[in-house]
Parts: sequence; C-alpha cells; structure tokens
Amino acid sequence: MDIRLASGTGRWIVFTTVLGSGMALLDSTVVNVALPHIGEDLGADIADLQWTVNAYMLTLAGLILLGGSLGDRYGRRRVFVIGVVWFALASLLCGLAPNAGILIAARALQGIGGALLTPGSLALIQASFHEDDRAKAVGLWSGFGGVGAAVGPFVGGWLVDGPGWRWVFFLNVPLALVCVPVALRHVPESRDEAAHGRFDVLGAVLGAAGLALVTYALIAQAWWAGVAGVLVGVWFVGVERRRGEGAMAPPSVFRSRIFTAVNLVTLCVYGAFGGFFFLAALQLQVVSGYSALAAGTAMLPTTVLMLLGSAKSGELGERTGPRLPLTVGPLLCAAGMLLMLRVGEDASYLTDVLPAMLVLGLGMTTLVAPLTATVLASVPVARAGLASGINNAAARAAGLLAVAALPALTGMSPDAYRSATEFGDTFRRAMPLCAGLLVVGAGLAFAVIRSPAPPARQPESRYHCGVTAPPLDPGEQG
Repeated sequence: MDIRLASGTGRWIVFTTVLGSGMALLDSTVVNVALPHIGEDLGADIADLQWTVNAYMLTLAGLILLGGSLGDRYGRRRVFVIGVVWFALASLLCGLAPNAGILIAARALQGIGGALLTPGSLALIQASFHEDDRAKAVGLWSGFGGVGAAVGPFVGGWLVDGPGWRWVFFLNVPLALVCVPVALRHVPESRDEAAHGRFDVLGAVLGAAGLALVTYALIAQAWWAGVAGVLVGVWFVGVERRRGEGAMAPPSVFRSRIFTAVNLVTLCVYGAFGGFFFLAALQLQVVSGYSALAAGTAMLPTTVLMLLGSAKSGELGERTGPRLPLTVGPLLCAAGMLLMLRVGEDASYLTDVLPAMLVLGLGMTTLVAPLTATVLASVPVARAGLASGINNAAARAAGLLAVAALPALTGMSPDAYRSATEFGDTFRRAMPLCAGLLVVGAGLAFAVIRSPAPPARQPESRYHCGVTAPPLDPGEQG
C-alpha cells in the first residue's frame, strides 16, 4: 500500500497500533508492582503470585508464532482487532476476579489476546505505508511504544496506591474502546497472499502444554509433571521435524550456528530478567517498605536508559560486531543484580537502589539491540520474521521458567512475601543465581559468536523498553 505518514489515515494507523501494542507492553511491566496487593486482597500464596505472572507468559509464549501466522493468512487488521477485544475482555475478568484461581485463568486468556495483537501492530505499519515513509512510521511507533513501556511501572504503582490493583487491568478496557473503532475505520486490511498450507496448531498446543507441565512441576515441586513435560517436549520436537518447513519452528532454521547460539544466550539473559523483575518488585515493597508507586518509580531508570540508548546501542553493535555487546551487556546486568544485594530494610534509594538500576539498565541497553540484530542477520531475509518470533517466544519461555524455579531453588515458603525477614533472605539467595545465569550467557556469547559475523540487520523497532522479551520483527511485508 502507499499510505503517506502525513495523511490523516497515516496518523490514525500509527495511533491505533501504538495504543493496541501499548496495552500488552504496559501489562508486562505493571503487574509485578501490584503483586503484594493482589496477594493480600485475595489471600494468595507465593505460588498464586507466580501463576499470576506465568499464566499470561505461558499462553503468550506458546501462541505468539501462531498469532502472527493467523494475521498473515486471514488479515492483519482483523486478527489485531480480535486480539485487542479479547485482551480487553480478559483484562475486565482479571479486574473482577473474586479469587486467585479466576485471576490466573483470566491471565491465561489475556495471554491469548496478547499473542493475537502483539505480532500484528508492527506488521500493519509495514504493510500499510509507502516505502518512503515506512521507516519514519516505525520510528514513531517504536518511540511512543517505548515511552509507554518505560512509564508502565510508574503508572502501575500509581494505580495500585490510588484506586487499587484491579485498575491495573480495568485500564485496558477504555484503551480498547478507543483502539477498536479507530482500527476498523482508518486501518486498511492487508494479508500475505503467498501464505498457504496448514497451521501448525498441534505444534503450538504441544509447545504450550510442555511449558505448562514443566512450570507446574517447578512451582508445585511435582516430579510427575516434570517427566510429563519433558515427554511432551520430545513429542513437540518430533512433530516439528516431521512437518519440516510447515512447522511452527522449522528445524532447518536452527542449522545456523549463530541463530542457535543467540537463542541460547537469550534463554540465559531473559531467564535472569524474568526472575529479577518478579522478585525485585516484591523486595522493594515487602522488605524495603516502599509503596507500589515508589517501587514502580524506582525501576524507571532501567527502562528510560533502554529507551534513550537502544538505537545507539544498535549502531555500536554494527561497528563492533555482536560478540562484544553480547558479552559485556550480560556481565553489566549481572553486576547490577549483585548490587541489589545491598537493598534491604530501610534501603536508601540514592545509594542502594539507584546504582543497581543504572548498571542493570546500562547492561540491558548494551545487549538488547545487538541481540535482535544478530538474530535477524543469522537467517535469510525471507525468514527474518520467523526467526524474530522464535527468539521472542524463547525469551518469554525463559522468563516464566525462571519465575517458576527461583522460589523453589531459594527455599521460599508459600507465605514468604508476608515476612520481610524471610523474603529478604530468599532474595539474597536469588540474586547470585540470576547473576550466574547472566554470566553463563556472556560466556556462551564469547565462546560461540565469532567475528566477523553476518552483516547486522537492525530491527524495524529501534526503540525498545520491554524487559520480558526482545522486540518482534515481522520481516519483509509485501
């Protein structure tokens, strides 16, 4: 299509895609801040809080590749709108949840909506705009989206301390009421006319089921679920091999040594991030006595640094090659997490919390853009969208497994978050584990990713503040 950015239609397209993707971005950052209040209000234990985070991540990670394929086949606008409506209705159910069980089920439904809308927002921009305006439109989309993600913890804290944690979810309803009519009126429909063949529904179901079983095994410490999860994972690999190029995750894409190595680094890095941000929000409130607003604001430096530095980091990665930033970045993040060991009761923000957040933010800024660029460069141009989707799903899966595993590994009791002393002790045991995972990721990058690497292909989204996964890139659109 040849829509120009300066036109009214062009501005409406940017507005509605920012609004839609912003719902999912906000949700990934604000819920952690609300967890102590959710637990207190619903009488939930630490396992319920883990599932409140992981139910969403589970369905999102398991279905995000399928969501992108549905948009290409049946219409990107149609699937995007369905995703926004689904997400809003699930958010409403989250906000009305009378107990932890209903909240967890609603969070799983939210993840399905997120898997439908997240891949479609950038794909709509790529498919709609004139090629001369496409880069500028994507820049506006990623910039505004980055601002939204950056202020997410602050907004979440303000809502939790003000009208209450349920408004963290209710907020999505008015956003959807604005987004959907604008999308239907102003955003043109587009699809990939070359898309054909069967959807790998069985692969998506098996992938999500295997993750769910392993997650349950780690949270409930049920060995039978772990064994079942591994068996389902083996079944998933077998199905993907038999389906070949028609698979959700074709085995041929992993023949690239660099692609496989970067995904292993991704598992380490985003596993550490997932565990850290889950526990840090609780530590600041339960142990240090911060309000939800203060805890959310305390994390702002990390996301603001990513917003301001992600584009420059991508340019630096182009000049130095990926090995250096993918080695140095995780080590800086590890140092930031170890600095969090100083954050205990009556922690000073300026001397205890802020230095840790700045070092962590610098490390995340250093590694995220080069990681995504390396993923895109490691496969042929036609498979860039697939590679980005696999990398994004791997990051989310790593985060949910870390959230599931860390409380068990640190000996956290079901009611640990109700005791400042007990939670502080387990937090101090968890941070070295997260830092160690980052050191492993840095070691993998240094050992396996050699220079010169394939020429970097920067992601369409140059500004990124998401802490749960690297940015999605849908690849070339016709």
